[in-house]
Amino acid sequence: MCTSEAVPFAKTGGLADMAAALSLVLAKLGHDVRVVMPRYYSIDRSHLTRIEGAMGVPMGGMEEWCAVYRAELPGSPEKNPVQVYFIDHEIYFGRDGVYGVPQEPDFLDNPRRFSFFSRSVFQLCRKIEWIPDILHAHDWPAAMVPVFLKYLESGAFPKTSSVLTIHNLGYQGIYARDNFGYTGLPAWCFYEAGFEDGAMMNILKAGLCCAGKLNTVSPGYAKETMTREQGFRLDGVLRSRAEDYSGILNGIDAKIWNPRRDKSIPKPYGENDMSGKAAAKEALQEEFGLDIDPDVPVIGMITRMTSQKGIGELFGPAYGSAYSICRDMALQLVILGTGESWCEHEVRSLSSRLPNFRGRIGYSEELSHLIEAGSDFFLMPSRYEPCGLNQMYSLNYGTPPIVRNTGGLADTVENYDQESGEGTGFIFNDLTPQAIYNTAGWAVWAYYNKREQIEAMRLRGMKKKFSWEGPAKKYEELYRAALAGVAGV
Repeated sequence: MCTSEAVPFAKTGGLADMAAALSLVLAKLGHDVRVVMPRYYSIDRSHLTRIEGAMGVPMGGMEEWCAVYRAELPGSPEKNPVQVYFIDHEIYFGRDGVYGVPQEPDFLDNPRRFSFFSRSVFQLCRKIEWIPDILHAHDWPAAMVPVFLKYLESGAFPKTSSVLTIHNLGYQGIYARDNFGYTGLPAWCFYEAGFEDGAMMNILKAGLCCAGKLNTVSPGYAKETMTREQGFRLDGVLRSRAEDYSGILNGIDAKIWNPRRDKSIPKPYGENDMSGKAAAKEALQEEFGLDIDPDVPVIGMITRMTSQKGIGELFGPAYGSAYSICRDMALQLVILGTGESWCEHEVRSLSSRLPNFRGRIGYSEELSHLIEAGSDFFLMPSRYEPCGLNQMYSLNYGTPPIVRNTGGLADTVENYDQESGEGTGFIFNDLTPQAIYNTAGWAVWAYYNKREQIEAMRLRGMKKKFSWEGPAKKYEELYRAALAGVAGV
């Protein structure tokens, strides 16, 4: 697993959860899985074991030197622990932030940082004398791994194949072309390997062209990314590789996100006793300073405040629907998140102006669990959603999601039918303020008028299984298909 982040060591999004969870399940299935990632400043070296000797990495006519540390991935099976290797390069990774900091959201030297990281993967394999069958790269920061394998390392790794997973096609690693020389690849590779993007260098595009197999984190998103509307200008590349491209829905860690044993909520609960959900709702209302009322529906939201998450349509000043939802409907709305400064400001403003709206800027794992458990509905009006985890958490916690019909949301939520009462959530198609308003109103109407159906919907969602065992089996199939494409295997 070649990844820029993995829990519990570094996390900015769902990639970190997936890289760790998939590694653990594959290890439990008997595979020898190793994870390699950068050692960022936030990862304390005193908790790691240093591998003796420095490691040289050839880059652009020179050699970069780094150290390597090691630790076991927490939760590993005793008989087959997952080893995590950390590439320690002080200039590139000894700083705050994974990809950037608030003052510089995208570090200027990111193409060099992650080109170096990707090449270091091969040197690490030599150093620990371990040649993998599969190099599984994640997103653009590791997309150079399949490129290096194809053009520089195939002689030393003749039976190794590569898989590249897209977690979010909106982030591609597009930088100035003059960064290409640092990779050490021949000049002609800029075109042949697929880096060319107008006058720029596109790292993800090259990875998509070179990897043995490609996948993304839900079947729905795989289909969407091959369209012009959702393909972020790479839809043509993905269509050209359609036979090698698939979608595998992420799982969730049911040990952590499980209301039956969750220690972050006042009282555990399950299908046979839902009293703990009522206790969580009361605690949530108290935590956010809302009127404590068991009869009013609470809509929860945990999000990154970015365009992808539909924040413009929900919180845009003078046109977003959040204000009118709270003004017109007998409900309470709570949100936790960080992101674009204008949205943070608007959330603070609405919190001061509306008695039934409360926002908290920041992130808290414990509070996230309370919102999932204590809310009656969970809102995800995403512009696009490769997989989404919160809608699966919500279903597990008996909290019907209100979602847009896109990507992994469409793959996991079944639309409510008020005639039969079937379904697990509420789905809308168009991302507009009016559509969000109408669908929230639909959920609130059902809460007050079809309460028995809502209670049945809760239980139906809690019976859904989103474990990693099924996805891990599909990754095994993907790895076998990738190996079948390697000469001599």
